[in-house]
Amino acid sequence: MIYLGIDVGSTTVKTVILNENNEILEKTYQRHLAKPKELVLQRILEIQKRYPNENFSLSIAGSAGMGIAKNCEIPFVQEVYATSLGVRQMFPKTDIVIELGGEDAKIIFLTGGVEERMNGSCAGGTGAFIDQMTNLLNLDISELDRLSFNASKIYPIASRCGVFAKSDIQPLLNQGVRKEDISASIYAAVVEQTIAGLAQGREVKGNILFLGGPLFFLKGLQKRFKEALNLSDENATFPDIGPFFVAYGSAIYAKKTGTALNLDKIIELLQKSPNKELLESEEPLFGSQAEFDEFIARHEKASVPKADIASYSGSAYLGVDCGSTTIKVVLIGENYELLYKFYSSNKGDPINILQEKLSEIYALCGSRIKIKSSGVTGYGEELIKTAFGFDYGIVETIAHYSAARHFNPKVDFIIDIGGQDIKCFSIKDGNIDSIVLNEACSSGCGSFLQTFSNSLGHEIKNFAKMGLFASHPAKLGSRCTVFMNSSVKQAQKDGASVEDISAGLAISVIKNAIYKVIRVRNSDDLGQNIVVQGGTFLNNAVLRAFEKELGKNVIRLDISELMGAYGAALFARDNAPESSNLITSEKLALFTHKSEFDTCKLCTNKCPLTITHFENSKFITGNKCERGAGKAIRNDITNLFEFKNELLKKYKKLPKDGAPKVGIPLVLNMYEMIPFWSAFFENLGMSVALSRKPRKETLFLANQSIPSDTVCYPAKSVHGHIYDLLAQNVDFIFYPCMSYNLDENISENCYNCPVVAYYPELIKANVSALDERAFLYPHLDLNSPEFFAKTMRKELANLGFKFKLDVIKNAVFQGKKELENYKNTVLIKGEETLNLIREQNLSAIVLAGRPYHIDKSVNHGIDRYLNSLGFIVLSEDSLPLMQVQTKSLNQWTYHARLYSAARFICKYPKMQLVQLVSFGCGIDAITGDEVRDLLRANGKIYTQLKIDEVTNLGAVKIRLRSLKATMLEREKAQFIQKG
Repeated sequence: MIYLGIDVGSTTVKTVILNENNEILEKTYQRHLAKPKELVLQRILEIQKRYPNENFSLSIAGSAGMGIAKNCEIPFVQEVYATSLGVRQMFPKTDIVIELGGEDAKIIFLTGGVEERMNGSCAGGTGAFIDQMTNLLNLDISELDRLSFNASKIYPIASRCGVFAKSDIQPLLNQGVRKEDISASIYAAVVEQTIAGLAQGREVKGNILFLGGPLFFLKGLQKRFKEALNLSDENATFPDIGPFFVAYGSAIYAKKTGTALNLDKIIELLQKSPNKELLESEEPLFGSQAEFDEFIARHEKASVPKADIASYSGSAYLGVDCGSTTIKVVLIGENYELLYKFYSSNKGDPINILQEKLSEIYALCGSRIKIKSSGVTGYGEELIKTAFGFDYGIVETIAHYSAARHFNPKVDFIIDIGGQDIKCFSIKDGNIDSIVLNEACSSGCGSFLQTFSNSLGHEIKNFAKMGLFASHPAKLGSRCTVFMNSSVKQAQKDGASVEDISAGLAISVIKNAIYKVIRVRNSDDLGQNIVVQGGTFLNNAVLRAFEKELGKNVIRLDISELMGAYGAALFARDNAPESSNLITSEKLALFTHKSEFDTCKLCTNKCPLTITHFENSKFITGNKCERGAGKAIRNDITNLFEFKNELLKKYKKLPKDGAPKVGIPLVLNMYEMIPFWSAFFENLGMSVALSRKPRKETLFLANQSIPSDTVCYPAKSVHGHIYDLLAQNVDFIFYPCMSYNLDENISENCYNCPVVAYYPELIKANVSALDERAFLYPHLDLNSPEFFAKTMRKELANLGFKFKLDVIKNAVFQGKKELENYKNTVLIKGEETLNLIREQNLSAIVLAGRPYHIDKSVNHGIDRYLNSLGFIVLSEDSLPLMQVQTKSLNQWTYHARLYSAARFICKYPKMQLVQLVSFGCGIDAITGDEVRDLLRANGKIYTQLKIDEVTNLGAVKIRLRSLKATMLEREKAQFIQKG
């Protein structure tokens, strides 16, 4: 008998055939291009032909295998069990298995009982992620792998989303970073995602077996894993059978069952067409050709006036939109007519592309046309402005609004769906009222559709057309770009055609935008005059899906993809200087630039800098602050974040000789409680050692102890601080559990959030090094001083530090006194600043979050960036506190401060609130809505910034510059009304 194992993965089908002696007769590995059933059928037919007289025992495994197994009556084996069978047979000394597949990643711990950890809702850091990054770099996978060996520097790249990681990679490409370094950085991101996301509190050590296609074919990825985990050749195994291993284990399982199967019957079932009526489908986009023709005719009316540049003479105005992945150029005439347009991928080299296009434009203009003004917008705005001397840099939102308003003065809602971002603006009384951008996930953007058209073997233009007349558009939901593969596979199994998939994906894009990004309750919330922009809306299926979902017609200009550039040209025209600074045609012919790489040494961040030199200027990127870019930091503008950090420095003292040394992590609520604990322990004759910013090597080690990849970044950072304290010579580490904050009488209760309250419990359970060190994590409540004092006396006595109860009570009193002094100092500074704002009519931002958001490694310098925009920065705890009535139960102290701050700023016309939110914070799903409603009810703009370990602030800067521009527009409108 012959034993056949089949592994139907997310992107590939693997087969292994064994004989009675467990010898491999043959093995295959092939991509299924989202057609797994067809490829399985093809393989079985080939095998039957090659072994015509053999009996077969067959089993199937894999993420896409269960449905096939069920429909075709084939035994199914769970892939972890299949892997375990294979390991026991071939590599019995293995402690841990790490496997990367097409869209899944898993770690299997075999020592001490089998335990599997697998990626959940996100497929970042898998094989498909690497594929997408390879396409972005315009490389093939073997070239990416080869280049990674010649890297000299690793850059931080987010691997949590295959599309969103472009936000990190694209700027590096634009800055001229070597592809060797980017390739290695992609691998480093995959390693970090795998270990930090999947180890979840267990150490990765011992004999490790690496399986899956990416870990076999990509030698550079093997190298990164070995370096990161400090593995030798003896305890890191990358077997030749790695890509086929689940299929091998499946064949072992087939041998264990030993049941002979009828291949003819299996083939018949595989060939059977599914019943299309079972397909869960959406309503067709168009019911008839006539309906489609009316749709096209209506949208063709929305067109931009055009003129022939060859015959035009007079003044012209240049607009450029240098986006994250594309570059758009327009030239308009005196009467707004379009003279020239260009749209292309920036191919990671926007400067050379624009240099070529500017030369072309100058040649077309000759002496007949004079470019009187120029404007640039988009992610690459500063780079292009510096390189070519553009007159104006315009924030994206203003550029897009300017274009939409030009064609429809009554516009009250704009949605722009680009390659990897979604921007939405509500317009009220002629001004931008609110701005919404997609945050952590970019499912539902242009790259989302591009990825699927490629995976299904179609060009994006043809793929878009295929869905227009689909009879049963697949109901796919709106999920992660990579994980959508499973929905597509299920739909195809149910009978969906490529046309149905195309239409279903178009509908998915729209539902994601409406219900997950904009989060509307009904279509009327968006307004009546809606303008759509961005290249994605050139897809008629997407546009039609948007209109059908809203139940109303919208406006799409025939230059939908160029609206940012057109808006920049409009701004340049309406604000033309007497003499333009734009590079002349003569200087353009001599234009050169070069990039060099350096490390900023001005602080401990050691930011990797890319310095691009032009003839008379240079452009620096990679810096986290103005100093790194060679600019002076504005110290003349009040910043309460900096003020609070300076206050906390007084508690970072040298230890006293002979005094017991207690280590305290400077994290979460401890940021605010340090004044209390410092005074408390000093009054007991002890020295306090605070944790320092962990080094990179410490962080990687600490990340293995993080048990959840979805917990907020401030909580993840606790692990690094604990490891830093372990490296210090402290007598014990103190990190108490505190269900309650001090009651400030501004909420119905005074809870800390569950993560803040009980994270010490989790630290104790997951940081194994604490088993050998004294670690105190008692449950305490400062609102109950008697209980508090007795608990601390008992805890300290257990460590051999015996104190009388009165001594402990006095230490509590001194600690509360110090904490009150600290809070009052912040309030006094806040009052001084408010007086200054009133007296000088200054603009200010309340950067509202939690006490730990002043941590520079958490906020990534957002406070300093606001200063650079000319804003005074206040914190929510620097304002007078009040209790605010909310729709939901107001029971958390930190969040009650947010509500109080949101109500307070309504008294100040030039003050706005920006809410800092950490990814993974469940409570902020509630508080965000509450703060938004409080602000909008009082005519304020709601701005929410989601932050995590990703340090690229491109989207954040756009949001904050947009906020500033909107505030200025409102002030201008109010001035005109008064005048």
